[in-house]
Amino acid sequence: MKQYLLTIDNGGTNTKIVIFDSLGNQVAINSFPTKGIEIKTGYHEINLQELKKDLLNGIKQLLESEKIKGEDIVGISTVGHGKGLYLLDKGKQIFTNGILSADNRAEKMAVQFEKNVADIYSMSHQHVMASQAPVILNWFKLNKREVYDNIGYVLSNKDFIRYILTDKVLQEISDASGNNFVDLDRKEYDKKLFQFFNIDEIFYKMPPLVKATDKCGEITERVAAITGLKVGTPVFGGMFDIDACAIATGVLNSNIFSVIAGTWNINTFPCEDKAPLESHLMNSLFPTGKYLVEASSPTSAGNLAIILKMLMGEEMKNASEAGKSIYDDLEEFLINTDARFSNVIFFPFLYGSNADVNAEAAFIGIRSTTTKSELIRAVYEGIAFAHKNHYEKLLTVANKKPEVIRMSGGACNSNAWVQMFSDILDMSIETVTVHELGGLGGAINSAVGLGIYPSLNAAAREMTRVKKKFTPNPKEVKKYQEKYRVYNKLIFSLDDAWKNLNDMQKEAEDNDY
Repeated sequence: MKQYLLTIDNGGTNTKIVIFDSLGNQVAINSFPTKGIEIKTGYHEINLQELKKDLLNGIKQLLESEKIKGEDIVGISTVGHGKGLYLLDKGKQIFTNGILSADNRAEKMAVQFEKNVADIYSMSHQHVMASQAPVILNWFKLNKREVYDNIGYVLSNKDFIRYILTDKVLQEISDASGNNFVDLDRKEYDKKLFQFFNIDEIFYKMPPLVKATDKCGEITERVAAITGLKVGTPVFGGMFDIDACAIATGVLNSNIFSVIAGTWNINTFPCEDKAPLESHLMNSLFPTGKYLVEASSPTSAGNLAIILKMLMGEEMKNASEAGKSIYDDLEEFLINTDARFSNVIFFPFLYGSNADVNAEAAFIGIRSTTTKSELIRAVYEGIAFAHKNHYEKLLTVANKKPEVIRMSGGACNSNAWVQMFSDILDMSIETVTVHELGGLGGAINSAVGLGIYPSLNAAAREMTRVKKKFTPNPKEVKKYQEKYRVYNKLIFSLDDAWKNLNDMQKEAEDNDY
């Protein structure tokens, strides 16, 4: 009998059901858009009944299309976006939409909580973000009391998916620790954290904590009947997608940093110590037993997708009609241009900023002769500059440069863009053979849970393989250093102006003419 490992990787943009073998080879995949709902600006939700239906049907379609038997799947892990909020009522039933990690309805609340973060930093070692579950729960308490009072259980994304498969309500600890719920030293929930966010009642709605590789239930008869999976197939704790991608790329200690350039700009490294309060970095528990130090913001490749829709609608249509992607043309464009091509600076703040809570996206340096191509290249560069800003903050805690960076995310589809990252970060960057890294991280997790490998470190060494290495081009490095200096100076010069811009926009939106 063949032995396969199945991962459900539910991101905020796309959902992927991926099958691997125990050597880390990708066998099959079914990918489809995550059906997010933006009910109003800043409110990013998802219909959980539809998500449940899509996931179960997606598994069925994958097994049938690839002619894989349910009994050949020997272990399952769930991987999901961090932050956000997934609720069940007191009867363990879905009763309201889930909240995605892009949600920022509680931005103002988060700013107020962050002003007093020193009160809890010694426990959670987390700063406060609008998309964290405690902040959103506080928003529900104040704005949708009928939802708040009906809460029976609080879950993260991948824990909700595991519940769908097993009917077991549990919370994986690494994910919970990245959501300001857990005392990192004691590795358990702390009432003081819930009191800080004024959600004392929720402390009693938190499921038991489990580890990533713990067996957390089995495929139920109902799920088996829909999907074709075998009743009793073990389902493991699973991982926050940041952890899964780090482990899948072999990032196991501070000698290698992880850079994820996807919807979010995520930069991490595992270590024995936690980043201090003044670093403005995040800490969470890493499934290997270390701490994961993180610098992140929504300033990555998601910005490129929006700008392309704004500026290159006709080109995208033409590419599609020709049976190819706009990204094929852009790859050629990047290969045939360099750091001298565009003198425009782009701030990749369409979804938020790592510079100022009020900062917004902008092109600076446009002239009458500026071309669309210069703007597009500036977007690629600006996203890499935002990553560099986070990378430099990680270095202040690591106190040394890593030996290499392992990169993942949608940006890795472009070798030319990865090379640009190498030049801008002035670091060697490696990519790995498997594209679906969240899926591979889940497969590694299942392999350890099943006892195929003794530890995550051992499994990662066997199941992860480097595909290509990119090294900095000294000429490009020099030009980008000057551009990055200007990028930072421009951001700094606008420090006092962003709030004025926001106030002007709000006043215009509130006025009826």
